[in-house]
Amino acid sequence: MTTGKQGTRPKASQTSKRSTQAITVNDIAKAAGVSRATVSLVLRESPLVHVDTRARVEAELKKQGYIYNRSAANLRRRTSSSIALVINDLTNPFFAEFAAGVDEAVGARGYVTLLGNTSESPEREEAVLASLMEHQPAGVILSPAEHSDGERLERVLGQRSPVVVFNRELTGAHWDFLVLDNRNGARMATEHLLELGHRRIAFFGGHADSSSCRERRAGYADAMRAAKIEPLPHWFVETAPTRLAAATRADALFLDGNAANVSAQDAPTAAVCYNDAVALGLMLGLVRHGRKPGEDFAVTGFDDIPEAAFAAPPLTTLAVDPRERGRQAAELLLQRIGTKEGEERQTTAPVRLVVRGSSCKPKGAAS
Repeated sequence: MTTGKQGTRPKASQTSKRSTQAITVNDIAKAAGVSRATVSLVLRESPLVHVDTRARVEAELKKQGYIYNRSAANLRRRTSSSIALVINDLTNPFFAEFAAGVDEAVGARGYVTLLGNTSESPEREEAVLASLMEHQPAGVILSPAEHSDGERLERVLGQRSPVVVFNRELTGAHWDFLVLDNRNGARMATEHLLELGHRRIAFFGGHADSSSCRERRAGYADAMRAAKIEPLPHWFVETAPTRLAAATRADALFLDGNAANVSAQDAPTAAVCYNDAVALGLMLGLVRHGRKPGEDFAVTGFDDIPEAAFAAPPLTTLAVDPRERGRQAAELLLQRIGTKEGEERQTTAPVRLVVRGSSCKPKGAAS
């Protein structure tokens, strides 16, 4: 038989109560000697908290193993600390720069970026957006996949969600739209090649049913029409807007519709390319076929990604400043989040021709 005051021994349920009960903001505030409001400010990473106080609260949060339920906090405050960014092709260096610009701009305003990549698949795009919306982002920046359906995406995101669409038009959607000056840019590139003396100029890469490609083709046609030149059918070559696809299609510039070699007088001597990735791929394909870009064939791109200036030869292109465009898209979205109401707006970002070594005079032309 045991003796002693068993009633003074803590029950098992009492000793484990602290370990099983969720730690609250009040617990942290009491232990750190601050107010509940101060703990909340630290959790929201507010700059209003003194650095020493922040350090004391953060130490207590770590000590007690406090886990901040950001989603629940967002619901209570009817706000969100995140922005969703969905890109159509993150393997393209242009979009890596664009994403960096978005992240810089929203980060400066206290948001984090939720990033999704669709790889040009409308089906994946809908799945990615639906998944990201479960995190209740404050808004969405979307660079649409080819063949996206604006009305379907509106159903996924909801008509009240602040959205900025980048560069590709979304028919049926009613969101703010940031677009590059695609038509004018391609016109400038074509005029540059015409001024060098080229008359047989191709438009290479992209898919004609993409709105950005359609606009760039229109700019090319504007310049050719002004020069009284009617492009031949084989001067239009469609490819996926990637380096590999362009490299494998370089020979299409010199074949007719029946895959027969075209005559020397009909073969193009220059190409306006859909984007820099296509232009760099085309230059690789030309070398493979015994032609030297910048010497006996002129090439222009569109975007001015960082490596364009270091290609061999350096690429003549339209400078877009993709990082700045990302910051611009973010600022437009933040403005929309702040105002909510009002008609959708279209903003056109300027482009600038940068002449480098890939655009040469036609072979045999006088210097």
